[in-house]
Amino acid sequence: MKKVLVAEDNDSNFILMGYLLKKHYEVIRAKNGREAVEKVEELGDIDIVLMDLKMPEMDGLEATRILKQKAPNLPIIALTANAFSSDREQAFEAGCDDFLSKPVNYELCLETMAKYVKN
Repeated sequence: MKKVLVAEDNDSNFILMGYLLKKHYEVIRAKNGREAVEKVEELGDIDIVLMDLKMPEMDGLEATRILKQKAPNLPIIALTANAFSSDREQAFEAGCDDFLSKPVNYELCLETMAKYVKN
């Protein structure tokens, strides 16, 4: 089963994402950007990352920049409640491959992930 790292500091948002994705992916959590970087380095076999942009310790933009330097082919999808065009631009500038806004549309999320991960 393919592995998705969900970088999300909010427990209820993570629980929802885990519930939505568990039929299709092994779901791994990081509670902030620093943890996301550590988990990708530690596990090495993450297939895709869903990255919240606003998190404590290290935000999703900084974590994306670091991950893209280390693993340029790792797909990273920004996942944020901030759906302003400036947020979208910042996400793409940091290296995100795609952008989804919260609340997450289940079908759109799976379709977007499928563009980057072949199950």
